Amino acid sequence: MTSLFAVARRCLESAQPAEKVALTRRAFEALREDRLSLGDEGSIGLPVAPGRPARPRLVLPREVPRRALGSAEGRAALVHAVVHIEFNAINLAWDAVYRFRGMPVDYYRDWVSVANDEARHFTMLAARLGQLGHAYGDFDAHNGLWEMAVKTADSCLARMALVPRVLEARGLDVTPGMIARLQAVGDHATAAILEVILREEVPHVATGTRWFRYCCGREGLDPTETFRRLLRERLGGRLHGPFNLEARRAAGFGEDELGFLSVAS
Repeated sequence: MTSLFAVARRCLESAQPAEKVALTRRAFEALREDRLSLGDEGSIGLPVAPGRPARPRLVLPREVPRRALGSAEGRAALVHAVVHIEFNAINLAWDAVYRFRGMPVDYYRDWVSVANDEARHFTMLAARLGQLGHAYGDFDAHNGLWEMAVKTADSCLARMALVPRVLEARGLDVTPGMIARLQAVGDHATAAILEVILREEVPHVATGTRWFRYCCGREGLDPTETFRRLLRERLGGRLHGPFNLEARRAAGFGEDELGFLSVAS
């Protein structure tokens, strides 16, 4: 039986988006059919960064140009930015599988399922980008999501707190505004895709919440105080609002956490 960790590494190292998506789908089906084991098979030793295509060119976040949604080029640039996020999200889910050993079986099933969803989101958005006359790689992008993965490589607890519950949760906050702006300029096709993604990202963030609390319980830590401490120690204690409180509640944020975020923002 093939090791899930060996498959996860192969998915991570794949540099071609279409191949990464196909490998992810096959891995999801194989795990669902109990055709993958949780044996290590000597697969520990993750590269610093996962495979990615030569393009897009990675730049600092402030160097990614902002374009008005009133133009076709501006809408394509927005779609490209979200496509890039979804590509990184595939890698983040697989890294959560590959890097952190000794977790319950449900942890691995959860994150493989997330990887499969992110691969589907990538495919939907890449197809829409093609309809707008562009392809993934045509615009510059930044690497902020993966940089946080590197910063939290030492701790599953920190990873669950700061990637799903901070960076990915930010998507819950900003996507409704993106949808409204796209609808206002008549791009209902892109808005409809983002509505699907927003709906499905709530359980992804909830997965982070579930396993963050599991890690806290395993270490005898209070989740709220630990989340506050990690924000302070690793992110300077500040998050920028406004926050989509309804979506965050659905993703498992407690009222004490939401109150803290509102004060910290």
